[in-house]
Amino acid sequence: MRVDRMTRLLAIGALIGSAIALGGCSTSIADLPGVGLPADAPARPKEANGYLPVHDMPPDREEAPMKPAEQAKIEAELIAARARQAAAAQNAGK
Repeated sequence: MRVDRMTRLLAIGALIGSAIALGGCSTSIADLPGVGLPADAPARPKEANGYLPVHDMPPDREEAPMKPAEQAKIEAELIAARARQAAAAQNAGK
């Protein structure tokens, strides 16, 4: 009698384990038509491309890069803002 119960428990455990394992292979709800996507979402491509566009280069910038003087000015402003925040945090902690 005890062996029957053990066999039954093992069979139930195997069924539950296989159901959980097969559940991982199921289709995502977002992939179902008309479900899971907002109305303004762009349509998904019919066939997913397996490779990222490695050689696609972005277009050239229309604006010139920042000059070193501009960059130094912005960095100085950021450092000053950081110092002000640190001082305010110290004053708030007292």
